[in-house]
Amino acid sequence: MTAVTVGILFLVCLLFAPLAQSIPAYAASAALLFVSGSMAQSLLDIEWQDITEAAPAITTALMMPFSFSIADGIGVGFISFVLIKVVAGRQHDVPIALWFVAAIFGAKFSLL
Repeated sequence: MTAVTVGILFLVCLLFAPLAQSIPAYAASAALLFVSGSMAQSLLDIEWQDITEAAPAITTALMMPFSFSIADGIGVGFISFVLIKVVAGRQHDVPIALWFVAAIFGAKFSLL
């Protein structure tokens, strides 16, 4: 039932695709600035005295604009978090799910 509903909604979206394409790319810049402000606000919650927490956060924040991809920036952040914790000898601080996600991003980046 879910697949049928999604399929029908995709067909309805085909009618609105020309309308969405008529909006110029620069019109989305205000929304992007709002999102970046919201993301930058979360940087206040980082433990800046702990380098194993601060370095991956900085790496993630810098890689998003440099890679032109939020997903790639987050992937580099996951990988750097795991690597920095391992190098610091604090691998027990890394959750199992994070090991898994970092491995998937590592495989993705190695196949590029």
